[in-house]
Amino acid sequence: MLAENPRLNPERPPLYTPLQRQRRDASVWTLVQGVLAPVQFLVFLVSLALVIRFLLTGEGEQAATLSVVVKTLTLYTIMVTGCIWEKVVFGQYLFAPAFFWEDVFSMAVLALHTAYLLALFNGWLDARGLMWLALAAYATYVVNAGQFLYKLRMARLHGQSRLAPTGATA
Repeated sequence: MLAENPRLNPERPPLYTPLQRQRRDASVWTLVQGVLAPVQFLVFLVSLALVIRFLLTGEGEQAATLSVVVKTLTLYTIMVTGCIWEKVVFGQYLFAPAFFWEDVFSMAVLALHTAYLLALFNGWLDARGLMWLALAAYATYVVNAGQFLYKLRMARLHGQSRLAPTGATA
């Protein structure tokens, strides 16, 4: 039964209050986030392949570098629009209780991507060092994306259990 799903903690409050869910569903920023998230993931996959190719073969340095810059700009875009979305839904730009830990880890993701740009533009690292820094940034991005996917999955499960009639089965 959905309502008895062990992954749903009855003591844990739902991700959204009814009013927050209404604001989320009515906001254009929800659609923007829904479009940008898979776009960013696609940019990440292409860039990851280019970075790994460079590290393994020494070829494609310029393409790998450009791809990391594009990935970083995509990250900045989704972070700014995500802050706007969070303000619309939760009333604050960052660290709303529902997404506090995801936002905290997002700061680490931003810091590493920004460190890459600073190192690139200031010549602080050689090409291989830059690519290793990019991989560190990408590892944090994967963890952060997993945090958001898990949280949104739990919200979906909670929403389904809330809507399921008593005695309904999955």
